[in-house]
Amino acid sequence: MTKVLIIGGGGMVGQTLAKRIVAEGLNGAPAEITLFDVGFLPGSDAIGTCITGSLTDPTLCQSLAAIRADYVYHLAAIVSGEAEADFGKGWQINMFGTWHLLEALRMEHEASGGSYRPRLVFTSSIAVFGPPYPEKIPDDFLMSPRTSYGAQKASSEMMVSDFSRKGYIDGLSIRLPTICVRPGKPNKAASSFFSGIIREPLNGVEAILPVSDDVRHWHATPRSAAGFLTHAASLDTSKLDGYLSLNMPGVSCTVAEQIEALKSVAGNDVAKLIRREPDETVIGIVAGWPRNFDPIRSTALGFKAETDFETIIRIYIEDENIG
Repeated sequence: MTKVLIIGGGGMVGQTLAKRIVAEGLNGAPAEITLFDVGFLPGSDAIGTCITGSLTDPTLCQSLAAIRADYVYHLAAIVSGEAEADFGKGWQINMFGTWHLLEALRMEHEASGGSYRPRLVFTSSIAVFGPPYPEKIPDDFLMSPRTSYGAQKASSEMMVSDFSRKGYIDGLSIRLPTICVRPGKPNKAASSFFSGIIREPLNGVEAILPVSDDVRHWHATPRSAAGFLTHAASLDTSKLDGYLSLNMPGVSCTVAEQIEALKSVAGNDVAKLIRREPDETVIGIVAGWPRNFDPIRSTALGFKAETDFETIIRIYIEDENIG
């Protein structure tokens, strides 16, 4: 049976991925899943074996590597707003945590005499880019992050590439769009409002919009994120010619277009629950984010996402059983 280790398996994307693998298998085979995170929702142990801890602990990372999972998904991170607010914590978890995990996998590779070389899929972010931007960001656009979170993700991408070059892992990094609409409660991500202005009104709750209506961003659903990750497991990385980071497909739209899509799907009364309350900190962070992409490589390699924001809203309603 295929062994799968999901680092960050207690989070929303990790749980969505794990449930998909349970339902469909991975690369046509049933999977034995191990989930690792700082905490889990009740019932997570029905999906797989749950291990609690932090990537800041090198010894614990070594015990995870000793599982010798065939596929390692590295999804764990503190989110953008928290990484910006707590500089040291962001680097310790988002960058050094990745280092501890990769080092543990390298040591396990060497202990196996070179026979153990797992596929590692790292969830990076479009925050690795910085302005000025072209109308659509091409695949060869250089990384120039303007936030600590983006710098930490960019650093981790380079480590994944170098450990792969040396043959310790077979890795790649996928740069996720902002995942929207996220279920559950708001988190500390600066991007949280993109989901909040849809999720809260659909649930009859007022939502705060901290930026202007003309802010444009790049989105995909949790369902698409799980699809990206399972597809990445089967990808022939030799086709990437050493360029092991991929921009994922998504939907580019403005906040105004999000709101119009909400009106189209749920009506004007629902959209009236959005209240505009500018937040200069969030405005400053979002101002440096990418707005649109031309993801030719990932699309050619078979990665797929939604093509309009109304579909994103309808998928949220379907997946979360909104009445």
